[in-house]
Amino acid sequence: MNQSNTMKEIPEMERPYEKCEQKGAGSLSDEELLAVLLRTGTHGENALSLARKILYYAGETGILGIHQFSIERLKSIKGIGKVKAIQLSCISELAKRLAKASYQDTLCFENPETVARYYMEDLRHEKQEMMKLLMLNTRARLIGETNISKGTVNASIITPRELFIEALQKNAVSIVIMHNHPSGDPTPSREDMLITKRILDAGALIGIELLDHIIIGNNCYISFREEGML
Repeated sequence: MNQSNTMKEIPEMERPYEKCEQKGAGSLSDEELLAVLLRTGTHGENALSLARKILYYAGETGILGIHQFSIERLKSIKGIGKVKAIQLSCISELAKRLAKASYQDTLCFENPETVARYYMEDLRHEKQEMMKLLMLNTRARLIGETNISKGTVNASIITPRELFIEALQKNAVSIVIMHNHPSGDPTPSREDMLITKRILDAGALIGIELLDHIIIGNNCYISFREEGML
């Protein structure tokens, strides 16, 4: 890509805005798309150069690495101030919501694959383990969701009591629990198996069925229900 300091020094048809107008957004590289969203560069550095720098800091994951950046981390990159950091953070969140919305119509809690796809972008970029509780009514429709734990999904920390207090308050008749593995490998650990058994047994006592425990990896998942572990 041309290393010119200003956009005016770049041939018109190589500038991201003009290229998008003539050929469509699909013709732009990740760097060019990011430059359009940044709008401006900084002193001695145009938006393309700044976009290139952000992708460099994102590492091998490329543009997906932006999901991992906090606002403070973005602000630590030279040329990214508070406004641009907030813009990029909002772009990341918008991308997650668009991906999630695309699966909304197919969401079915009796089909683990649709549930995993729906929540994939919420969880697969998390650097720490996070457990979600999904609460359902008599028609297996979602009536509430909440984060139960963040940091360590551990049976000594997550107790059935706190989980079922939430479910009872929503008058849920069944639940699904879901958490991520930051390693990207969704294979259940011994702790995952233990937590599932404790929640399953506690739910049976109070009449709230555990429909599934889904573990999210990097664009993959494991469902206890599908694997015959429930």
